[in-house]
Amino acid sequence: MQEKIIILDFGSQTTQLIGRRVRELNTYCEIVPYNKFPHDDPSVIGVILSGSPFSVYDEKAFKVDLSNIRGKYPILGICYGAQFMSYTNGGKVEPAGTREYGRAHLEKFDHENPLLHGLRDNSQVWMSHGDTITAIPDNFKIIASTDKVAVAAYQAEGEKLWGVQFHPEVYHTEDGTQLLKNFVVDICGSRQDWSAASFIESTVAELKKQLGDDKVVLGLSGGVDSSVAAVLLNKAIGKNLTCIFVDHGMLRKNEFKNVLHDYECLGLNVIGVDASKKFFSELAGVTEPERKRKIIGKGFIDVFDEEAHKIKDVKWLAQGTIYPDCIESLSITGTTIKSHHNVGGLPEKMNLKLCEPLRLLFKDEVRAVGRELGMPEHLIKRHPFPGPGLAVRILGDITPEKVRILQDADDIFIQGLRDWDLYDKVWQAGVILLPVQSVGVMGDERTYERAVALRAVTSTDAMTADWAHLPYDFMAKVSNDIINKVKGVNRVCYDISSKPPATIEWE
Repeated sequence: MQEKIIILDFGSQTTQLIGRRVRELNTYCEIVPYNKFPHDDPSVIGVILSGSPFSVYDEKAFKVDLSNIRGKYPILGICYGAQFMSYTNGGKVEPAGTREYGRAHLEKFDHENPLLHGLRDNSQVWMSHGDTITAIPDNFKIIASTDKVAVAAYQAEGEKLWGVQFHPEVYHTEDGTQLLKNFVVDICGSRQDWSAASFIESTVAELKKQLGDDKVVLGLSGGVDSSVAAVLLNKAIGKNLTCIFVDHGMLRKNEFKNVLHDYECLGLNVIGVDASKKFFSELAGVTEPERKRKIIGKGFIDVFDEEAHKIKDVKWLAQGTIYPDCIESLSITGTTIKSHHNVGGLPEKMNLKLCEPLRLLFKDEVRAVGRELGMPEHLIKRHPFPGPGLAVRILGDITPEKVRILQDADDIFIQGLRDWDLYDKVWQAGVILLPVQSVGVMGDERTYERAVALRAVTSTDAMTADWAHLPYDFMAKVSNDIINKVKGVNRVCYDISSKPPATIEWE
């Protein structure tokens, strides 16, 4: 049985980071809504309470009875989680005089406390809260303070229950990994046996048991997620897997042909379908981003359904859904961030059962599994690419000519990143075709042509991202090449927005 840490999600933007940090400790964890604790799961060894966008005294604040958890498992509350445990046990939480945000240092802390073992004196931590704990319950003790925050961390006397008002999961907290290791390994007793190899072994066994001799269809996108899912399923069920790769006309330049070749080299049974005319027709005149996504999602379902029905006795639909897909498509507040290409209506329409072998993995874990499966590096290291493809990188309506312009510009940018040994240093990159034209001069003639924006970001999980600081010489070369070689473009810009507040994609 795979032991696990449960992370109760109270709505923080960094909840997934907590999960990633725990997984980096070779410990399996699951993120569940704050009110969905799996009480009947004997594999749980500890609980972490996340932060939240709310104050503990807000009417809308997420509140839950922890009496069935407290005393049964070690508990660590982070930010709101710490405030919530203190507040509901008789402590005080009040608005801070000024919002406590950014770097702070642990001026005093209990070096002997098991949660704080190995932390360095004056260790930097990251604060991000508008409220602060001003008094702790009678049976709690303060174990760390900063110059401005008296209760930076506490423990319930005689209990395995801790709270920290800073964020150990973010990179800015210098000893955050050590603190989480103290909790996960030393306090909860994790065996640290979660790895890519162990995941493959257990998942292949589960897939064989789950699928038996049933036939499965899988929609390939060319991306690392669906590719790894296909190879993993192929390892488990072999010939009973059929993959369908739909070209909606908005893939990268020559991608349909190149990716089909890659899949054939992996020994996968793949059907390639060029449905570009259908998609261009249905997208004609559509400018609203979410509507584009919906049209492409439905069109993909229709094409996939038609092809899948040509295969006899299919019972399962497999998808390359990964953990951030599941969480980002519908937050615990019920607010959709954006519709996701994988999470949709295919299983219902086709009356198939759903198989998502990667749904509990983060992107970097998917890549580790791909390497363990022996997949080629160029497939594993492919940048993420949106399901709707270039449709969400063309602002405004979509035409074959606009796609041609964007494909050509994008090909120069991506190939340039490879040539300059920058591709693997960037999480995701692409070109956006802007809905504006600008005046330019080419030769002795005045031009009035399109502008494009280059986008390149660094990230570890796509939940947050910084714009990539690419070399000026490289940017100058790419800009020059695009303007000289791509008919219809006379201006190149660079997007220097980070996420948040911007998203990685423009639509």
